Amino acid sequence: MITILAVSVALIAGLMMTRVVKPLKLPDVTAYLVAGVLIGPYFLGQLNIPGIGFISTGDVEQYALISNVALGFIAFAIGNEFRVSELKNTGRQALIVGIAEGLVASLFVNVAMIALHMVLGDKLPMSTAITLGAIATATAPAATLMVVRQYKAKGKLTDILLPVVALDDAVALMVFAVSFGVASALKSGSFNMTSILVEPFLEIVLSLIVGAFMGWLLTQLETLFNSNSNRLSLTIAFVFLTVGISMVEFDIGGIHIGFSSLLVCMMLGTVFCNICPLSEDLMEKSDKWTAPLFALFFVISGAGLELGVFSDVSIVIIGVVYILFRCIGKYVGALASSKAAGCDKTVQKYLGITLFPQAGVALGMCITAAAEFGAEGAIIRNIILFSVLIYELVGPSMTKWALTKAGDIKPQSADVVNRRAIKLENAEKKRKGE
Repeated sequence: MITILAVSVALIAGLMMTRVVKPLKLPDVTAYLVAGVLIGPYFLGQLNIPGIGFISTGDVEQYALISNVALGFIAFAIGNEFRVSELKNTGRQALIVGIAEGLVASLFVNVAMIALHMVLGDKLPMSTAITLGAIATATAPAATLMVVRQYKAKGKLTDILLPVVALDDAVALMVFAVSFGVASALKSGSFNMTSILVEPFLEIVLSLIVGAFMGWLLTQLETLFNSNSNRLSLTIAFVFLTVGISMVEFDIGGIHIGFSSLLVCMMLGTVFCNICPLSEDLMEKSDKWTAPLFALFFVISGAGLELGVFSDVSIVIIGVVYILFRCIGKYVGALASSKAAGCDKTVQKYLGITLFPQAGVALGMCITAAAEFGAEGAIIRNIILFSVLIYELVGPSMTKWALTKAGDIKPQSADVVNRRAIKLENAEKKRKGE
């Protein structure tokens, strides 16, 4: 009962908050996150009523299954953007930008953090500075996708944005693995080339292989059904199955084998959309089914944001520097690489701004660091939590602004604005038999 109550309250709170912020013209993503904060441990959760608000961060973590599944569907949807027919125009550009902007952001943050280390000393150890530089590479695909969907963004910027975000996370995994290995070596005094190079390479390659196989298998099984509802159910089941498989971990000959659920599900969507003739129809139906799931995911994410990090002045200072230099790095990297790749001028000008949001992947990385580094890991975790709080609340609005300035978000037509009134009018006519 408590679980059902909590999920219901979270979803209703998120939807109601979209009405509250509507006059401010903020994206729904921001409304969901704010709703999550309000029903989280620092506000409504203080009433200590199970099911009515999240009482603690531990309470929020109980709903990790929803977050994992939602991220799987988000990655699946982004994989749908890798259609070969469409990538003929933007594929090379997306590859160049996706690699370059992440590396430049990492470089900028590394320089800033190492400079702070020189000033703060043990308050910001060198291993921590290097790890933060690696985490800076990652971008949040979820918030970006939600803004694109809500405003039905279409244009040159949107065409390259989603592939870049997908590639960005693959680059982030590799950069983090290498940097984290170096940081661990600085603490222990010994280098482990297996964990630095071999394991991250295997994680990426095996994730792509598993995702490709699951995409092929889904396409084969889809042909067995004629009913739209059955084919949709099969598609949803396969995303669940793929998320579950991607959580498997094991060791072979001293090498740790793991998978990235984001990459596996992206590849599932990529292969499926390219070899299944009816993929567009199924993706459209899947998108409608996932709307409440995504809303719930962001509300839970908002509830998990720890406001307590504001109480540590040093964390706030380091966090502000991290945020500023990562944003500068993302913008400069996107600007320079998109110019070098011959992208449209609007893409050059606004792409970097759309890459500011950061959440899921970065949080996963900081959890890994926290488990390995002990006290230093706690510093990394708090800095990333602080930055994620700022990025997630401000980032979606900046993405919307950039897409609007680039001309990818158009003003809503009168039919869309007045659709409820039109439906009510049609229903009234039908009732009267007109």
